[in-house]
Amino acid sequence: MVMSRWEMPGTAGGGAVERLPVCDHIAPALGLYGGPLAKAFAALEGHVSWRRRASASPNDTAFWNGHANAGIFGPGGLEDHPGLWIGATIMAPHTVYPEHDHPPEEVYMPLSPGEWWNAEMAWNDPGQGSFVYNPPGIKHAMRAGNTPFLALWLLPL
Repeated sequence: MVMSRWEMPGTAGGGAVERLPVCDHIAPALGLYGGPLAKAFAALEGHVSWRRRASASPNDTAFWNGHANAGIFGPGGLEDHPGLWIGATIMAPHTVYPEHDHPPEEVYMPLSPGEWWNAEMAWNDPGQGSFVYNPPGIKHAMRAGNTPFLALWLLPL
């Protein structure tokens, strides 16, 4: 299904670039695993807009100040695409991305150490070169340990 959505035509997206203070953790996070994907992401991360999760509350200062998401491909991304959403999440050390769910399935690819949980698996760090899959509608969460957490994600729309 993902590849058929990739083939749908997109349009130029983008707009004003926004960067939040938590983005200062991106460069250190990229240095934790390194490799060609980290190098490619480093080249484009300054061209995307970083935003807080829409449901984040300033009353939860740890999460408010400790995370940001950026669309790369799809809604709010460098290319607005109707069938696929690819983005990134950065979290400061010791930040928890709260339990949530959504209708589309989701795949994560870690660019630094971090832990994932969903209703069908215990907390775990899959390591470099691995993927995390969340089926449609499943409760899931993420958390950073002693180091910054950086991951790419993909959702078919």
